[in-house]
Amino acid sequence: MEIPNDPHILVSFINMKLRDFYPSLDILCEDFDINRDELDRKLNDAGYEYNAELNKYF
Repeated sequence: MEIPNDPHILVSFINMKLRDFYPSLDILCEDFDINRDELDRKLNDAGYEYNAELNKYF
């Protein structure tokens, strides 16, 4: 499955997957073969930060 490239659409996609299917970002990244550091960098550059307690980006 291809993930969205636009960071604002990407954060919505990632948060939906985390909410509905994945108990952690690490498991999601492993399943989708996503580099966690690159994902964090891309979303951080767009103003989003991951909160592990809530398992979502804000």
